[in-house]
Amino acid sequence: MAKHRFLPMTEQDEKEMLEAIGISSIDELFEDIPEQVRFKGEYNIKQAKPEHELVKELSSMAEKNVNLKTHPSFLGAGVYDHYIPVIVDHVISRSEFYTAYTPYQPEISQGELQAIFEFQTMICELTGMDVANSSMYDGGTALAEAAMLSCGQTRRKKVLVSSAIHPESRDVLRTYAKGQYIEVVEIPTKNGLTDLEALQQAINDDVAAVIVQYPNFFGQIEPLKEIEPIVHKYKSLFVVSSNPLALGLLTPPGHFSADIVVGDAQPFGIPTSFGGPHCGFFAVTKKLMRKVPGRLVGQTTDEDGKRGFVLTLQAREQHIRRDKATSNICSNQALNALAASVAMTALGKKGIKEMAMQNIQKAQYAKKAMQANGLEIVFNGSHFNEFVVKLREPVKTVNERLLQKGIIGGYDLGRDYPDLANHMLVAVTELRTKAEIDDFVKELGDSHE
Repeated sequence: MAKHRFLPMTEQDEKEMLEAIGISSIDELFEDIPEQVRFKGEYNIKQAKPEHELVKELSSMAEKNVNLKTHPSFLGAGVYDHYIPVIVDHVISRSEFYTAYTPYQPEISQGELQAIFEFQTMICELTGMDVANSSMYDGGTALAEAAMLSCGQTRRKKVLVSSAIHPESRDVLRTYAKGQYIEVVEIPTKNGLTDLEALQQAINDDVAAVIVQYPNFFGQIEPLKEIEPIVHKYKSLFVVSSNPLALGLLTPPGHFSADIVVGDAQPFGIPTSFGGPHCGFFAVTKKLMRKVPGRLVGQTTDEDGKRGFVLTLQAREQHIRRDKATSNICSNQALNALAASVAMTALGKKGIKEMAMQNIQKAQYAKKAMQANGLEIVFNGSHFNEFVVKLREPVKTVNERLLQKGIIGGYDLGRDYPDLANHMLVAVTELRTKAEIDDFVKELGDSHE
């Protein structure tokens, strides 16, 4: 059995199980389903193959995928190709972490509890907030949960959200809001930033929260200092969705009196993996601590006075009365939170700052090279590692051409913003070399002629 990575079931096993429940065939298990609705015939799937042939076929299919080991990528839009220290994979592959579930029993879970506690601490440092939870599923659900918390706290039923927030996060928010009968109003953008005049006109005493992204979906840096007084004038909550790597250099939202800061820890130690899984983070002021979704790990001392860690707050319906629960979130992303913690620890404060600086510098280099090549850069504000370039033909056409040259191009903004058809969102991380950027710019310039 030791050779198997799974436990196969034999015909004898099947026979013994049927005997144990007192039936003679598998068909008897389905007797409650009317005969006329049962499927009869053969499924439209391939015949079974020997294991070695199956592995060969699946491997050849997998090799058709374009991946970041073979192609330089300028695609970001929420999932980024960043440096991951080798130690990250080593630590998260240890069986104590890899197979661990919720650390309900602190006496046997100190390692995992401490790792989550360190994650919370580092998120608080980056965001400038008082308290962070043990993680969320991803940035999108963290943002939606922030809106729900805001509505519960203020007892209001309207949320204002910038249209410069990630389109998928806005979709998740609308899904959450529908079930809670909450009105979601989008605030338009002006020159790539949230339109402050439109925000001032839309906000009133009915608004529970104003949500902005920092840097926003176009890579631009929102003026949090100017937005904050508009929000708090009406006692609404100020929610900021952030890229944690950018916070290595940018002033943390907590320093602009944000009430809730959310985001996705994917830039730290979590590979792109064709789109997931991710690890959301959720940080708040001390005032909102008991309304935080998910769970918190706290520090304490045992009977001998030694430092220890426990699950402190679990404000979810599984543990408390349903009407008192703050969220339906029933789990967290402990393994991915651990990956982020290990990456942040390995990089350190100086490393994170340097990594963030390289993102800014390389994005600036790419932007200037494009302008020198006759390409039009849209939006002229400050940006982090993403910016928008205007093309003369559909982005899809350009990206197909780039792919033939071995390059993964940027994001087609026309998919989500009809007025930005033929506009590409370009991401340049610290992993992109000068040669890769120059090749990308040359190919974009050639397609522009």
